[in-house]
Amino acid sequence: VHPTLMQTMEGTPVLVHAGPFANIAVGNSSVMADKIGLKLVGKDGFVVTEAGFGADIGMEKFFNMKCRTSGLQPSAVCLVATVRALKMHGGGPSVTPGKPLDAVYKTEGIELLSRGCDNMVRHIENAQRFGVPVVVGINRFVTDTDAEIDTIREAALKAGAFDAVVASHWSDGGAGAKALAEAVVKATDAPADFKLLYDVSAPIEDKIETIVKEIYRGDGIEISEKAAADIARYKAQGCVSFLCITPVAPSVCILPSMTMFFSSTSPCCVCCSLTSDVFGQDISCMFLPWHL
Repeated sequence: VHPTLMQTMEGTPVLVHAGPFANIAVGNSSVMADKIGLKLVGKDGFVVTEAGFGADIGMEKFFNMKCRTSGLQPSAVCLVATVRALKMHGGGPSVTPGKPLDAVYKTEGIELLSRGCDNMVRHIENAQRFGVPVVVGINRFVTDTDAEIDTIREAALKAGAFDAVVASHWSDGGAGAKALAEAVVKATDAPADFKLLYDVSAPIEDKIETIVKEIYRGDGIEISEKAAADIARYKAQGCVSFLCITPVAPSVCILPSMTMFFSSTSPCCVCCSLTSDVFGQDISCMFLPWHL
């Protein structure tokens, strides 16, 4: 099956191949589409490829699985965040389709937003673990205030982001993302030391523990009898190269609201056999530009 060539409203070519569903699979566009894109743009061009669902469930697989397999190395990470999403991560009211949005998401709320920025910081840290510069794209909406935008930008820069830039492409098209694109281009020229989290020759148990500790901030792992039997079967079948881990709902939080709030005290529960779509509510999405 070949990639589908489409285009944006402004004529930028888009290759659609595979889907960003990291809750049930790898969650990334295909290697074939990336390589076709790189060939078309040439040595001075840029290809932006999506790694679905945040810097944990999507980006971890992008780096440890896709980059390892393809041999391609990303030059920068662009992490997209919104005021509303971060307020939700800070403990804001639940959002239900078909119901009016709570007023806290449409009025200034620095305290709630600041708490939610802890989630963004962890995503930045996750990306930095792979040695790639991070640019935060702040997707601004009409209800966002200057003080809220400044709060996100300050938190991102303090966490070590290369830059944090406001974008309004949802309303202004390409012109609204020009400054963000320029920041990403600059980031690709910054020093980088791309690295993977684990060696493919390491035992499966060690790989799982590395991902749990480094990405989900767990203290360690406990392997059930069923999981141990599954691991033994995978080893017998020769499936020992890399892992496609899908976390269950409370992987980074035990709060009833399940707002995916990373904290130093949140226990981690990662299960290779269970899936959950809850990460679709994560920090919007993540795009990783390739630079040939």
